[in-house]
Amino acid sequence: MPARTLSRRTALVIGFLSLTVVATTMALLTTAPSQSPGRTTATPDAPVVDLVDADATAATRALFHRLERQQGRGVLFGHQHDLTHGFTFTEVTGTNSDTLAAVGDYPAVFGWDTLILDGQERPGSPENSPQQNVEALTWAIEQADARGGLNTLSAHLPNIVTGGDFYDTSGDVVRRILPGGDRHAEYTAILDRVADAVGGATRADGTAIPVVFRPFHENNGGWFWWGAGHTSAGEFVEIFRFTVEYLRDVRDVHNLLYAYSPNTVGGDREAYLATYPGDEFVDVLGYDAYDDGAASGEWRRTVVQDLAMVAELADERGKIPALTEFGPAVDDLADPAWFTRLLSAIDSDPLARRTTYMLTWANFGGAGRVYVPHPAVDSRAAHPLLADFRAFHDDPRSVFAAELTGAADARTRAAPHEPVVHLVTPTDRARVSTAETTVRVSAREASAVVYRVDDGPPQPLSRAENGLWTGTWEIEDELRADRLVTLTITAEVGGSELTDTAHVLVADAEPPAPGTVDDFESYAGDDGMLAEAFGHQGDPNTLALSTDRRSGGEFGLAYTYRFDALSFTGVSRRLDADWRGFSELCMWLAGDGSQNTGTVQLIAGGVAFEQEFSLADTTGSDVVLPFAGFSPAPGESEHADAALDADRLGTVTAMTIFVFRGGDQQPANGTIHLDDVRAR
Repeated sequence: MPARTLSRRTALVIGFLSLTVVATTMALLTTAPSQSPGRTTATPDAPVVDLVDADATAATRALFHRLERQQGRGVLFGHQHDLTHGFTFTEVTGTNSDTLAAVGDYPAVFGWDTLILDGQERPGSPENSPQQNVEALTWAIEQADARGGLNTLSAHLPNIVTGGDFYDTSGDVVRRILPGGDRHAEYTAILDRVADAVGGATRADGTAIPVVFRPFHENNGGWFWWGAGHTSAGEFVEIFRFTVEYLRDVRDVHNLLYAYSPNTVGGDREAYLATYPGDEFVDVLGYDAYDDGAASGEWRRTVVQDLAMVAELADERGKIPALTEFGPAVDDLADPAWFTRLLSAIDSDPLARRTTYMLTWANFGGAGRVYVPHPAVDSRAAHPLLADFRAFHDDPRSVFAAELTGAADARTRAAPHEPVVHLVTPTDRARVSTAETTVRVSAREASAVVYRVDDGPPQPLSRAENGLWTGTWEIEDELRADRLVTLTITAEVGGSELTDTAHVLVADAEPPAPGTVDDFESYAGDDGMLAEAFGHQGDPNTLALSTDRRSGGEFGLAYTYRFDALSFTGVSRRLDADWRGFSELCMWLAGDGSQNTGTVQLIAGGVAFEQEFSLADTTGSDVVLPFAGFSPAPGESEHADAALDADRLGTVTAMTIFVFRGGDQQPANGTIHLDDVRAR
């Protein structure tokens, strides 16, 4: 689902990024014997599969094994909401499908979303009771399974703190839904509904239908409340881990595989793994990418580069590689062979061709974007890409539902369970400014757990509920001076010691001066702490503290960018500011001498405003941007006449500093230096 447009730059990013969370079901076209949970049905010589859930059902193990064997043998085509939204039908019967209307077959992968549970997407309804919407999602999974394909479930979760939707990035949501957070119970209530819906989806013989669940997708972008700039990497890792442990260990749901899926990363392994929850919590390595139509050839090159990287990581870690979302981010693509060119590009790379499935977004009908080309219907002409989509279907390198016969009930064995312990709170690179905080450790099988600060003495923790161990860390006054400390936990498990660590910034609670965005002095000189404070958009960029280029103090910011598929990049800082008493934004800047364009974007009163600045001056001086000079971003069509006035300045929620490529003659990379960013 395309994201909300805020500017020409964010529109490009967000268009590439679709909102989904995936759950996958392997359907059998022949009658399968009943599959019981655990390892009881496997024979001694059956292949071993290593899953997040060692007690996964036999059908779930068979699905993983089927996807393992799919690598390099063609890619399964998937479509979000294929049976419930479309241009060629209005009635939801469980058999109507735009894909079927286009090519005479169903997709091999069916995608659904937790928005069904909220009644916001069919077959859910806002008029349903919560239980009826749970049953609607269960029905959807069962119908897709009966059509002969896999099922996927994505999670566009509401903002639990504010009551807004997934685009509402305010409220520090992830921190507050972690164990110990004031909104934790609301989050577990959502997971209970997911567990009920997925756990209740069965075949006629009672077999639970396996599902690939993909929570918190595209988190390396800043458009969702779980995304970069709105939560730290440590918090993201822990909410992902909690989600798995709650569904698996507390709710005893054993028909799930778990997927992790950032957005475009330009082939950067380090960027892809920056928020990776760990091999013990992920079965499927996914990746999302949408084509904005500006340069489809360059976009395909980037997709192949990223998919090759994902496939290589999957091979190293024993995971399943997948293109978990793809599609056009514009209504009209100039390339009449868009689908077949993409398929050929993927197949041409020896690593990328190991991608197991590729899922495109929903055909919501009406004036919505078309992701699966449709034939002529009523007054609507056939989609221009229909002929190419049919060629895509006929290509032996693509797989649709009718080709998924046999082997789904393969007998497998589960790899032995290995105990896992991890520090839940404080998370890595957390900032603690109170006199005490609670240490929480997930160590379900431990007999004893202790923590220590730096090289201090061990402090015992006590067993709590749901596999947690807890205790109070009383922070000495001498530590509370912007100091980075190492918190280490050690758990005794079956005669062995398992450990985990986090770097925690212990700081005083003195607030910054009014109007301050960042002076880059409060990160204890640690680039990891700096990175946690900013979200990233567009092409790759990195941030580092600079000691030689700055306006004052000890540190400034070195902002290094690289233009890739999008020719723009941005770093975002979340704010909660009232700037009604200020008239301008000021920042010290040393440009890189290029004719690339800098732009500051402010989100004020819910509207995006922008103003450009030059990167030509390399000497370093204050750049002053009067608020009166900001105008609505190009994508703000509903607010084209809005002004950045006092009313809107009363609620400033984010600032992004973009760099936009000035033309092919300009360098494709560079570094600018910033310091003392503030309203005045």
